[in-house]
Amino acid sequence: MKTQELSNGTEMPMLGLGTWKSEPEEVYRAVRSAIEVGYRHIDCAAIYQNEEEIGRALADAFHAGDTNRQDMWITSKLWNDSHAPEHVRPALETSLQKLQLDYLDLYLVHWPVALRHGTVLPRGPEDFLSLSEVPLESTWEAMLKVSEQGLAREVGVSNFSQRKIEQVRDATGQTPAVNQIELHPYLQQNRLVEACEELEIAVTAYSPLGSPDSAAMMGREDDILLTQHPTIAQVAESHGATPGQVLIAWALARGTSVIPKSVNPGRIAENWGARDLTLTLADMTAIASLDRHQRMVDGRFWFVGETYSPQTLWDE
Repeated sequence: MKTQELSNGTEMPMLGLGTWKSEPEEVYRAVRSAIEVGYRHIDCAAIYQNEEEIGRALADAFHAGDTNRQDMWITSKLWNDSHAPEHVRPALETSLQKLQLDYLDLYLVHWPVALRHGTVLPRGPEDFLSLSEVPLESTWEAMLKVSEQGLAREVGVSNFSQRKIEQVRDATGQTPAVNQIELHPYLQQNRLVEACEELEIAVTAYSPLGSPDSAAMMGREDDILLTQHPTIAQVAESHGATPGQVLIAWALARGTSVIPKSVNPGRIAENWGARDLTLTLADMTAIASLDRHQRMVDGRFWFVGETYSPQTLWDE
């Protein structure tokens, strides 16, 4: 499996299994299936509320000899209610306990959004904290500290703009190892991807298939699903591949790691096969023309009151 070299030389597998929206029993089987197929990168988060099942799957896979801890890359994420420096390490330790691990390979600040401690999802403006109350710089300093303490090999961010990345870098002198962002042909974010490359930050693409199963949750009405777009279908047919494989191969061809989510063993194996698909220059040019700057996960659930807005969240 191809790996993505991080700034300090650490190698991260480029194709991983996403676990967002995966129900507990489903995610256990998904992780076991993924490891059996060959995946060695599992992407988790505290807010997904399924880390205990993932931990059980990992422990069982280690016990069965399917893989070992050293060969796995496990990512998790700091939830928004634990941005205060005193809450960062306890939040990480909770994830480690649930995942049955001694350390994470990568720990990310999930969103540049702060919530009152103990808030899972905000019900109103009173549940939010402004970034002047809990600065991203102080959260990032605490993230660097847990890395120094050996609880996470690497630390990074998710859903961060170039401006916010430079903000935490300028305050601490240390740049995030990874920025995990929404990326697919409808949202290619070329400028941000290029900026991360210049800053020596690896980029991980989430929702690489356009997140069709999040439409109801987000109150979104999709017109043409990426997996059904004629251009993607045509490229897939020309290679004897599936649309999903084309979308994953496109992400890999851009030099980003990618974490497609599935709980279906057949689809998990199918996605794994995308690593062997090589797209042509003509394919990449055709797919490049699909960019609409259309976010499927647009952060609207944070736009309660005046604390956060599309402008303050995305800096665009």
